[in-house]
Amino acid sequence: MKKTCIVVVGPTAIGKTAFAIKLAQYLKTEIISGDSRQCFKELNIGVAKPSAEELQAVKHHFISSHSIKEDVNAGIFEQYALKKIAGIFKQHDVAVMVGGTGLYIKTFCYGIDEVPVVNPAIREKINADYEWEGLAWLQQEVEKNDPVYYAQGEIQNPHRLMRALEVKLSTGKSIIEFQTQRKQIRDFNIITVGLEMPREDLYKRINSRVDAMIQQGLPDEVKKLEPFKKLNALQTVGYRELFGYHIDDLTLEEAVEAIKINTRQYAKRQMTWFKKDESVNWFDVNTVTVEDVVKLIPAK
Repeated sequence: MKKTCIVVVGPTAIGKTAFAIKLAQYLKTEIISGDSRQCFKELNIGVAKPSAEELQAVKHHFISSHSIKEDVNAGIFEQYALKKIAGIFKQHDVAVMVGGTGLYIKTFCYGIDEVPVVNPAIREKINADYEWEGLAWLQQEVEKNDPVYYAQGEIQNPHRLMRALEVKLSTGKSIIEFQTQRKQIRDFNIITVGLEMPREDLYKRINSRVDAMIQQGLPDEVKKLEPFKKLNALQTVGYRELFGYHIDDLTLEEAVEAIKINTRQYAKRQMTWFKKDESVNWFDVNTVTVEDVVKLIPAK
């Protein structure tokens, strides 16, 4: 009998972690995180890691598994997750994955895409221009040259933006086109469950979560990470803005407002990404039950 992985997706702050834990407890199985930032042991408050109680309730993988000094990308995640799920399937018929990093989820489900060849001179010029002009310039260039990526990608992450721009300028194609290559066929079933709620309610939840993170000590967490602020792992909403507070001229209130705005924009892009996938089974997070999802598992 084929094993099954239930993948829980949706925008940030919607309640994916809590629902995935309920689901895993019901199925008596384990969870693999599909979040590209919760894997870093040095990041805690700002990436909304599961609490100690939640981690104790269900065994999790890809949580605090790596250091911010390590190179972690979708390809590395694919290999990590496939190895972990093979181990889970030795003990269980069903595994749960949960996360909002669309590229990581897509790579796990369908495989890594073809890597386009980039002109080294273009890459060098983009890197030099970014060092001189900064993030706002980079965002404008990507919006102008690759609006398809700009509408869906991580526009607060300069490494992703530079990658998108160098691919477009080198190949004439959006990097998104390279992310829709032929799909890998996995030897297990994949059921993808999307959680959603009205946008106004989600935005209120995001604002409340940001306020709670500040109360929990996010500014102090970020201050300790200042020596590493140029690492890719820290090109993350909630950290970049507070580096501006500690190092530049932003007030705390301005930094918090910027976090809220950027998180809402990120949530919008996440929904754009996941809504493109016709295989996702969408549920209202306020009414969905574990039983609703369990019904989707193929009969033995």
